[in-house]
This record gives sequence, C-alpha cells and structure tokens, in this order.
Amino acid sequence: MFSVWNMIIAKSFMIGLPAEITESAKLDGANDFTIFLRLIMPLSKPLVATLSLFSALAYWNDWYNCMLYITNDKMFTLQYYLQRILGSAEAMRIVAEKSGVAIPSIPIEGMKMAMTVIATGPIVLLYPFVQRYFVKGLTIGAVKG
Repeated sequence: MFSVWNMIIAKSFMIGLPAEITESAKLDGANDFTIFLRLIMPLSKPLVATLSLFSALAYWNDWYNCMLYITNDKMFTLQYYLQRILGSAEAMRIVAEKSGVAIPSIPIEGMKMAMTVIATGPIVLLYPFVQRYFVKGLTIGAVKG
C-alpha cells in the first residue's frame, strides 16, 4: 500500500514527539482518538507534507505503469510521452548508424536535458508551498529559549 521507507520516516517522527503531551491529555480525561486528532495530527503536519511529497514524486516520475495499463493515447502521462520520445530518438540513431546513412547526429544528450527541465518544472514550482512544513519539522523538537 505504501513504501516501507515512508513507514520508517513516520515511525522515527512519531518517536520524536514528546510523550508528555499524551500523558497530560490522559490526565485531562481525553481518550486515544481525541489525543490523536487534536494533538498528534496537528504536530504531524511536517510528516504528512513530507510523505505526501514523496508519494507525489513517486507517481509523478512513474511511466512504467502507464506503459503497462493505459491504452488510450489521450490518457498517457507526461513521463511516458518523454520516455517514448527518448526511445524513438535512440532507435533512429541506432538505425541510422547500422544502415550507414549519413544524417546529422541526433542530439540525444540535449534532448535528455530538455526533458529533465520539462519533467522537474512542476515539482520545482510545488516545492516552495511545501517547504514551510519541512522547516517546522526541523524545529519542532528544538529547545526554545
């Protein structure tokens, strides 16, 4: 259902939360569900943001499932289109090389760099909106003075 790496990150984050918070809520008469919803979840916003970003990146970069399961051309993902373009350019280069046809060299490396810019653009635009949660996650356990 989800990555084991994400589970390790979540476990490490939850261990870092102070136990005194849940103890004080128990003394005040809160049940486990209330403690989770009103105390643990608000403190876990950095964790949720991090795991959401990791999952979004995994699905954003995935082209293999599109190749296997989607047959409608209108539903192909951007990554699958880019992979097909790169595969076609590489195949054209190999065919031209084997047949001995003198064609100008196909700029494979330039295509890879352009595809990298196209594929990372939306993620680079998304990151500043999620960055504040990462900063909060780094400072949540800091000693305040």
